[in-house]
Amino acid sequence: MEPHTAPIPTLPTTPAAGTAAAPGTGVPGGRRRAGTWAVAGAFWAVTAGTTVPTPLYPLYERAFGFSPFAVTVAFAVYALAVVAGLLALGGLSDRYGRRPVAAAALLTALAAAAVFLLAENLTALLVGRVLSGLAAALITGTATAHLAELAPAGGRFRAGRRALAANMGGLACGPLLAAVLADTTAWPLRTVWVVAAALLLAALAALTVAPETVTPGERGTGSAARGPRVPTAIRTEFRRAVLAAGAGFAVLGVLTAVTGLFLAEVAHLHSHLAAAATVSLAFACTGTGQLLAARLGRAALPAACVGLIVAAGLIAAAVAAASLLPLLGAALTAGLSTGVAVGHGIALIGTRTPPETRSRTVSAFFAVLYTLLALPAVGVGALIGAVGLRTAAGVFAAAVAVLASAVLLTQQGPARR
Repeated sequence: MEPHTAPIPTLPTTPAAGTAAAPGTGVPGGRRRAGTWAVAGAFWAVTAGTTVPTPLYPLYERAFGFSPFAVTVAFAVYALAVVAGLLALGGLSDRYGRRPVAAAALLTALAAAAVFLLAENLTALLVGRVLSGLAAALITGTATAHLAELAPAGGRFRAGRRALAANMGGLACGPLLAAVLADTTAWPLRTVWVVAAALLLAALAALTVAPETVTPGERGTGSAARGPRVPTAIRTEFRRAVLAAGAGFAVLGVLTAVTGLFLAEVAHLHSHLAAAATVSLAFACTGTGQLLAARLGRAALPAACVGLIVAAGLIAAAVAAASLLPLLGAALTAGLSTGVAVGHGIALIGTRTPPETRSRTVSAFFAVLYTLLALPAVGVGALIGAVGLRTAAGVFAAAVAVLASAVLLTQQGPARR
């Protein structure tokens, strides 16, 4: 991923059509625990595959002879595939069951790995990224719901944390896996996809032990596609939250797409591991930030905005100094701030929307976030071609600071409810 997949914490909802009436009901404890590990493993394997290309983009650029702009387009294609998948396929597991849709996600991710393994040109990379995006969209809601339904009574909060750990852990581990194999094997663009495919096959085999939590009688009642909707009562607060989180996603998207290029072309640091560590740090901090959001309460959104302004400054400093250290600081700060903003947005939706529209509001939230993940990366790619990476990064950092400042300033006015 690219933030590919965004974490979607379990919301406090009432049981919906097509879901288990009560989490963990009728499932023996041993099988439930095994199933929980299997579902979390599937979630981890799919999301790890989405971020494997991150430190490899400079190698693909040299091997296939395309430009930095093409790299950002490949990233954007992934993000837009996630958006389309979330909106069009988000309800499939309500209709057909959690385990079949999780298996479909793993098979789609396997197809993506096969395309990358055999890739010889940019077109193949684009196809692989689309398949990765669809796999991420399929697994995110399905695994999050499945983990919640496998949890024992009173264990839904813990299930949400497991989903967050599997998602963000996968996003963080993918680049590290690719970097280590790129630095230690003779075929860096091939070996990693063999390993990724093996992990996906193992997850697919393990999924057979996971109990199904959607009964046959409940299937067919859910809607596979639900249009996004934001209730009128929270639109002002929703707009603030989604713009702050979207600014953070834009930073994560650009970091994911161009960190390798920046380190190689500006900092003259040809290290796959350095690029991977930067992106992995951002993803890991995003997960931590979501956990911090509840502790910050009303201060969450202002804190996120201030953090994003600081992150923008650190990006500008990294470009000016051609240095890795401020870039690592930007990754840490942007990750934490983005996580806090996302956690604030999810809490707003979870507490201020009725259950019958909540999933549609979540879809609207993440559709905006993934759009803001994709489009700025393409814009930066175009700017790199026109004015160079240094100037493009400076313009982007300024735009993030302006957007975060605008959201912060609106906090001073009365909240409209």
